[in-house]
Amino acid sequence: MKLTIALDRYDRHMPLFLGLVPPPDGIEWEVLEVGMVPPRRQGIDRHRRMLIDREFDVAEVSLGSYLLAKQRGLRMTAVPVFPRRLFSQNHIFVNAKAGIRAPQDLVGKRVGVWAFQVTMSVLAKGDLKSCYDVPWQRINWVAEHPEEVPFSYEKLPISRAAPGKDISQMLVDGEIDALVYPHPSYIVQESGDRVRRLFPDVPAECRTYYRQQGHYPIMHLLAVKEEAVQQCPDLPRHLIAAWEQSKMISHDFYHDPGFAMLAFARNELERQESEMGRDLWPSGLAANRANLVRFMDYMVDQRLLPAPLAMEAIFHSSVLDT
Repeated sequence: MKLTIALDRYDRHMPLFLGLVPPPDGIEWEVLEVGMVPPRRQGIDRHRRMLIDREFDVAEVSLGSYLLAKQRGLRMTAVPVFPRRLFSQNHIFVNAKAGIRAPQDLVGKRVGVWAFQVTMSVLAKGDLKSCYDVPWQRINWVAEHPEEVPFSYEKLPISRAAPGKDISQMLVDGEIDALVYPHPSYIVQESGDRVRRLFPDVPAECRTYYRQQGHYPIMHLLAVKEEAVQQCPDLPRHLIAAWEQSKMISHDFYHDPGFAMLAFARNELERQESEMGRDLWPSGLAANRANLVRFMDYMVDQRLLPAPLAMEAIFHSSVLDT
């Protein structure tokens, strides 16, 4: 059996790209570096290429888009492996002249997003409402890209940016007041004093969120074509084992203080583990159920799902006991 697996170039995937995690007997896989922003060796637009074009056998995809597509009958399944996690608090940027000092100041403002259904957009909207008492309905959202899985904006406070407009440049120029973005561009990061993060002490804000919620929010899961599982019923468990092995090898890389370009990467890892535990990236359904339920509640509130999906509808039956 030959498989293509599309992943982004994260540290926890490097052992897979380097061939340090062999496939199980009877399976041959090609691990492709496919991202959402260039450059990547095998291109970008991974979510569309998997969810719409069905180009790969296995791929990490946006949690929000996957759930929306599943609700519409997507012929794929998933395994409880979550390759990308982010805190929304670290991805909210504001124009320095917009008069935004606290989350409540976002009410009535124009806030840019990649798209309305993008997982980071859903998470940030949900967190603003549940954690900071800022209803997402009272913010004017501006989407840069079309939705991966089309749906109507009717009765939602959202509009599309003009064709050709760069949402990051719009923030710097003051055309929008704030931005929620999973991949902060160089335009934002190198804007000097024109743009800043909403929260002045992001790490402290994220640690507080982690203590309150008990998890590191999920961005992506691992989707698998149903045909691939039919051909190899053990594939879902093989994928969990492979990802866990890759994660542990990657973790071991950091035992070398000279591994990363960051001078104090090892020190920061030690601090993170002392404050937030050794494994912020657990696989399996049991360890991630509350994380997933909270996110689906956000999607229902934001009118992206009519009701939460059952775990049996999201994941393959062979991994429901993980």
